[in-house]
Amino acid sequence: MSDSSSYTTTDSGAPAGSDEHSLTVGAAGPIVLHDHYLLEQMAQFNRERIPERQPHAKGSGAFGTFETTGDVSAYTCAGLFQPGVKTEMMARFSTVAGERGSPDTWRDPRGFALKFYTAEGNYDMVGNNTPVFFIKDPMKFQHFIRSQKRRADNNLRDHDMQWDFWTLSPESAHQVTWLMGDRGIPRTWRHMNGYSSHTYLWVNAEGVKHWVKYHFITDQGIEFLTQEEADRMVAADGDFHTRDLFESIAAGDHPSWTLKVQLMPYEDAARYRFNPFDLTKVWPHGDYPLHEVGRMTLHTNPTDNHAQIEQAAFEPSNVVPGIGFSPDRMLLGRVFSYSDAHRARLGANYKQIPVNRPRTEVRSYSKDGAMRIDPVSDPVYAPNSKGGPAATYPGQPEPQWAADGEIVRTAYVDHPEDDDWGQAGTLVREVLDDAARSRLVDNVVGHLLDGVSEPVLERAFEYWRRVDRELGDRIAEGVHAGTD
Repeated sequence: MSDSSSYTTTDSGAPAGSDEHSLTVGAAGPIVLHDHYLLEQMAQFNRERIPERQPHAKGSGAFGTFETTGDVSAYTCAGLFQPGVKTEMMARFSTVAGERGSPDTWRDPRGFALKFYTAEGNYDMVGNNTPVFFIKDPMKFQHFIRSQKRRADNNLRDHDMQWDFWTLSPESAHQVTWLMGDRGIPRTWRHMNGYSSHTYLWVNAEGVKHWVKYHFITDQGIEFLTQEEADRMVAADGDFHTRDLFESIAAGDHPSWTLKVQLMPYEDAARYRFNPFDLTKVWPHGDYPLHEVGRMTLHTNPTDNHAQIEQAAFEPSNVVPGIGFSPDRMLLGRVFSYSDAHRARLGANYKQIPVNRPRTEVRSYSKDGAMRIDPVSDPVYAPNSKGGPAATYPGQPEPQWAADGEIVRTAYVDHPEDDDWGQAGTLVREVLDDAARSRLVDNVVGHLLDGVSEPVLERAFEYWRRVDRELGDRIAEGVHAGTD
């Protein structure tokens, strides 16, 4: 029996008449229209769902703390990265292509989105569990996502559509090699790394600039599911990764990741052998080694997944003093697209939802709109002589970079060793061992045998031969053997 002091209320806080019975005309009569509590219950239920994210719809997350244990103050003046600083944060992990009800263990990149509630405002990092991506220009992003989603006619996902896009977009080869390898299906979210993938700009207190890439290295170790294990898990528990994270934290097994960064002196970018802003490329660690920054630990589960995870809005536009953007075209496109997606999905005032609210005081001129919670006060315009805030921050100005040239639509300028296949081939030949290469072949063969048609199939064989001749031949042989 419930405590009488914790009685049910309506959404306005008044005592509710009943949890079980509608208001009727007599015991056998009809329901009456003025049963406002019944109407509130039904109307609210009809509106419980909000639009799911376009990519990254299926996922979950948790809250935690980031502690800076290293000293990178020579590279950035960002407050959260100063020695000894502890910052409350949250993380959300996800698949990319699947809908909210899709299985956790489909082969797919995993989103790795972080929000740091810093003393200088929210800082968001929206990355993946791979250090590269399929494309390098945001003009292709919408087309890429649609190729991974469902067909217009039968509403089914289609491998033929995916390989059609990939084989006509050779810059995808590096990421597809990651995807079809072991890391395409992590054993759990706890057993995968997270990467910014994008290049960002750090600036220190003296104004010295460095380009930076983030690597969150799992302290639990990298583990993966084979395709066979993942397929079995689809049937056994479609929410396996979601359940694992929640239950691990609830049991006191708090997962952690060590943040390490690669740092490139500002002037190196122009002469580096790869274009450092191309999202399909990595910076080899021999050129730019990792520097340890700190540790992220997740220790608190959400109490309301909808309010705290589903309504969480991550956006690369959330940067803080000491951190800026780079000429990475995909990053610059995402600076707009993510915040715009949140406005469409959650409403213009989505940053006032508690999980998105910064811990610092907000002094902006934004006002009104649906779901506005925070009151505004005059003056509501700038400039003004009425005592309103002014953009006179005394610290380091926004980090920027130099650019000059005609306004054009063109590909990136290639650096000496830039091509679409080289780093993918290096991954196959120098990073993967024989067993991992064999699993890669099996994964690709299985994927291609699932509905990929000519001439897409022949293009796929050539695609893999461009990555590595022997690998491509093995894939072709495997597909032909499977169709005999």
